Amino acid sequence: MAYVNFDTSKLGKFVHENELGEMQAMVNAADEQLRKGTGAGSDFRDWLDLPTNYDHEEFDRIKQAAAKIRKDSKFLIAIGIGGSYLGAQMAIDVLHNNFYTRNQDDTQVIFAGNSLSSSYLSELLDYVGDADFSINVISKSGTTTEPAIAFRIFREKLVAKYGEKEANSRIYVTTDKKQGALKREADVNGWESFVILDGVGGRYSVLSPVGLLPIAVSGASIDDLMAGARDAQNELTDPDLTKNPAYQYAAYRNILYRKGFTTEILENYEPNLRMFAEWWKQLAGESEGKDQKGIYPSSANFTTDLHSLGQYIQEGLRNLFETVIKLDTPNADVTVPSAEKDLDGLGYLEGKSLDWVNTKAYEGVVLAHTDGGVPVMTVHIPDEKEYSLGYLIYFFEVGIAISGYLNGINPFNQPGVEAYKKNMFGLLGKPGFEEIGDELNKRL
Repeated sequence: MAYVNFDTSKLGKFVHENELGEMQAMVNAADEQLRKGTGAGSDFRDWLDLPTNYDHEEFDRIKQAAAKIRKDSKFLIAIGIGGSYLGAQMAIDVLHNNFYTRNQDDTQVIFAGNSLSSSYLSELLDYVGDADFSINVISKSGTTTEPAIAFRIFREKLVAKYGEKEANSRIYVTTDKKQGALKREADVNGWESFVILDGVGGRYSVLSPVGLLPIAVSGASIDDLMAGARDAQNELTDPDLTKNPAYQYAAYRNILYRKGFTTEILENYEPNLRMFAEWWKQLAGESEGKDQKGIYPSSANFTTDLHSLGQYIQEGLRNLFETVIKLDTPNADVTVPSAEKDLDGLGYLEGKSLDWVNTKAYEGVVLAHTDGGVPVMTVHIPDEKEYSLGYLIYFFEVGIAISGYLNGINPFNQPGVEAYKKNMFGLLGKPGFEEIGDELNKRL
C-alpha cells in the first residue's frame, strides 16, 4: 500500500468504470519503455534509482558542507535556473515554517540567477549587505546566461569582502563531473564541487546534489527526504493499475486529456505548497509539452485563488481538470475564538479547528467544481515532513514519466527550450550568433 492516498472517487461522471482497465495494456508498454529503457530518452532515466543508487561519499560531503555553511554564513546564495533551483526552493518552502527566515540564528537560503531582473539582483545585494555569506552555483556548463551573470556579481562581492583565498573556501559548485567552464574554473580555484549527473535531467534533479545541498543548508534532513523517496521507489514499481497510484495518476490524466481536458491545475490549501506547484509545472510542462501536444500545467493556491480564479474554474471553458494536494495533518492548528457579540457572523464556527474549516472548504470546492464540469483528483499527504515530501516528489516524477510515454512523446528532452536562447544570444551579440542577430533585428 502506497504512503500517499490517491483519491479518484469524484471522477465518476467523467470516466466510465471500464476506462482505467482499458488503459492497462498501454500502461504496461509505457512501463517497459521506462523501466527497460526501450523508450525515447532512455539515457536520462538515472533518477529512477537515485534514492538508492547514489554516491554515499558525496552525500556525506554535502552534509559536511551544509554544516560549515550553517556555521559561518548568514546567507547561502544558491545560483541556478529551472531545475537547478526550483526543486530546492520548493523543498525548503514545504519543509519549514512559513516565516522561518525571520529566525536570526538560522542560515537563510536565497535564490539568484533565475531571472535577468536588475532590480532583483540589486535589492538582493543590498539585503545581504555586509553579512557573512557563501555561494552555491549550480550549472552543468557554467555558461547559462542568467546564473553566469549572477555568479559574476556575487563572486565579486565575495572576493571584495573576504579576499581571494577565503572567498574560494565559500564557493561551492554543482556542475559536470568532467567538463565545462564551471568545472574548469572550480578545479583551478579549488572550489568544493558536487556532480550534476549525466543521466538525470534538471527537472528530475532535486534528489541529487543539485537540490540536496541548499536543502541541507536550510536545516532540513536530507536523510529523511531520501528515505521517503527510497520507499516510493520500492513501492511504485508494479504496472498493475489497481496497485500503483502513480501509474493511476498517469492513466487518468491521459484519459481526461483525450476527452478534451487539456489543462491540469495543481492545487493546494497550504501557502507553503505554492513552490511545489512551480516545481511540478516544470516537471510536467517540460516533459510533455512537445510535438504540438501535451497537457498544459497550471496551478492555484486555495482558498486564496478561489477569490480570483474561482469564477473561471467554475464556469469558464470546460477544458480544465484539477489535481489537489491535500495535507491531512497541518504543522499547527488554530481554534476559532469566541466573541461576546457575533458581529462578524462567525458564531457558528466558534470553537472549531481552522484546519477543519479548511478541509470543509476543500470538500465544498470539490463538489462545486465537479458539479460544474471539472474533474477533480486528490493526492492526500499525511504531513509536510521530509519523508512525506521525498515520497511525493518521486510519486510525481514517476507519474509524469509514464504519462509522457502514454502520450507518445519523449518525456526526457526539451528541444524547444533552445529556440529562445538562440534568439537571445543573437540579439545580445554573442560571438557565433551574429547572423541570427542581424536577421532578428530586421524583424524588430
